[in-house]
Amino acid sequence: MFKNFDIDNFNQNPFKLIGDEWMLITAKDKQNGKVNSMTASWGGLGFMWGKPVCFIVVRPQRYTLEFINSSNEFSLCFFDKKYKKTLSYFGTISGRDEDKINNSDLTIFDNSQIPYFNEAKFVLLCSNLYRQKFEENCFINKEIIDKWYPNKDYHYLYIASVNQILFK
Repeated sequence: MFKNFDIDNFNQNPFKLIGDEWMLITAKDKQNGKVNSMTASWGGLGFMWGKPVCFIVVRPQRYTLEFINSSNEFSLCFFDKKYKKTLSYFGTISGRDEDKINNSDLTIFDNSQIPYFNEAKFVLLCSNLYRQKFEENCFINKEIIDKWYPNKDYHYLYIASVNQILFK
């Protein structure tokens, strides 16, 4: 059972959580009620515009992008290491091709219209504040373009308020 957790007491290491352990970004399409999720290992947590925020990046071809744009809300779910294989599955299969959630060992819970997974160890419930597509002319280090964007499929950057943290 999840419980509200005071954001001021959140002391997790975002470098380890996001970069090593990964997270699921999950959103609901407000038009049809469908939910989709994707694995992410890029992003961050911080403070901006007077509030706790997260930032995530999503490539334009990712199906989850449509869901984030439709709802303007999403969850970030963090799991124990035993779910690493499941997170890998969510990162390699598109929700356009199969129902990843039903085909996984995870169960979805929908809290205030923001879906998240019951098996997560903790969840951030977020609302979009800002979105912008990366632009080639804004890269100071041009080696990043060659290494990470050979197809010029630049990420969309989202900055979102962290409205609630749920812990088990």
